[in-house]
Amino acid sequence: MNLALGLQQTGREHPQAPAAAIGARVVTTYRELGGRAARMAGALRGQFCLAAGDRVAIAAQNSPHYLELLYGIWHAGLAAVPANAKLHGAELGYILEHSGARVCFAAPKLDREIAAHAPPTLERLIVIGSKEYESLFAADAIEVAPRAADDLAWLFYTSGTTGRPKGAMLTHRNLAVATQSYLGEVDPSREPGAILHAAPMSHGSGLYIMGNVARHAVHVIPESGSFEPEAIFAMIAAWPQTTMFAAPTMIKRLVESRADCPVENIRTLVYGGAPMYVEDTVKALDRFGPCLAQIYGQGEAPMTITVLPKHEVGNRGHPRWHERLASAGRPFSGVEVRIAGAEDRTLPPGETGEILARGEVVMAGYWRNEAASAAALRGGFLHTGDVGALDADGYLYLKDRSKDLIISGGSNIYPREVEEVLLTHGGVREVSVIGRPDREWGEVVVAYVVGEASAKELDALCLDRIARFKRPKDYVFVDALPKNNYGKVLKTDLRAMDARKTGTA
Repeated sequence: MNLALGLQQTGREHPQAPAAAIGARVVTTYRELGGRAARMAGALRGQFCLAAGDRVAIAAQNSPHYLELLYGIWHAGLAAVPANAKLHGAELGYILEHSGARVCFAAPKLDREIAAHAPPTLERLIVIGSKEYESLFAADAIEVAPRAADDLAWLFYTSGTTGRPKGAMLTHRNLAVATQSYLGEVDPSREPGAILHAAPMSHGSGLYIMGNVARHAVHVIPESGSFEPEAIFAMIAAWPQTTMFAAPTMIKRLVESRADCPVENIRTLVYGGAPMYVEDTVKALDRFGPCLAQIYGQGEAPMTITVLPKHEVGNRGHPRWHERLASAGRPFSGVEVRIAGAEDRTLPPGETGEILARGEVVMAGYWRNEAASAAALRGGFLHTGDVGALDADGYLYLKDRSKDLIISGGSNIYPREVEEVLLTHGGVREVSVIGRPDREWGEVVVAYVVGEASAKELDALCLDRIARFKRPKDYVFVDALPKNNYGKVLKTDLRAMDARKTGTA
């Protein structure tokens, strides 16, 4: 059960169908894409002598190359380690070391940052698009390597509460089930259409690659590396039946743009990664029509825990329509969701507790972390760390993500990771990082600091050590942090204090 078989089948059945485009320009067909993946696989197994199950990392922004790399890795019977290209070199170095990746394909310029932090276990660092990269396609094509359903396919690195990312082991079965769920409940259509990859292919948008390869859709990559509503609308104009996954902040920017948008060409706008304000959802429906679908998931159950499908998001005539827009929908078929309280006791409808999920989409565990795996999967359910409640009809309402997790622009940020960096400054005695509600980003990172350091110094420190999107947007200097009798910082009190300070209480 190798996911790469899907591309080979599509290449045989729809050889001339466009597989990838940059803007409005087609750059490869499915026959060509399948052939390049097969030759890439030949190079990985023959020239590089990689063995079944070895890990190969991809550290790159969105590009058509992502498709041939991902499928070439699977074709060879290897496991892909897609890494967020926005991460700092040190963070990427940790992922390479922890995953044991023997090869890393990196975007131009990013290779130099990775090289400065590359672990000794990394044997090859190849720049995507270089002469060395293109020479790999001179290798002989090989047959798709046989893989079992429970073999590792995608090592998905997601932040952990300790600040160190954990590798969620997604198997061929996990991704096949997620793909079936997507095609059946999120974006059902017999038309191939197009998927516009405006969100990272290393995360959310990339998890929809397999479903769109299955229906021979064209994968459209924006020419610009930044998210520009006008450019998005131009691509939608060029490609009828367009689907796109986006964080709520991206949907909000599209709604606010005054540029013309050919709404008749939009099939589905999938939003997730963070809750969207109901009023913003209504404005998006007013602008684009009933094409919105919401999903809730996480790396450990990729994009597939609950869904609020298009026909429900757009059903204004339902007596509970406005209320249900505030929900994350109901569980996908084959996924069981329950709310747990103390000792994992199931809570009745309406009560708030931790969200637990079970199904074949749930990860096999965390890579090389048995303790974290046992804790996250105890009792046979994925413990999401998110807080919510189910109503009597099975709709899930997210109350909070976790006590400490900050979600800014759809990206997960764990405060402790930022705090650990700030505490390396000699002028910082104590620090506590929280999320401040923000209309555009959902939340922004705020650091409360006890010490003599300046905001400028701390900002420079963060830019040198962690990804730009994780650094605080505001530094608040205080004489002391609120604590309990045991000396633990009370972040609930700190958030309340921040709300009073900013007038959002």
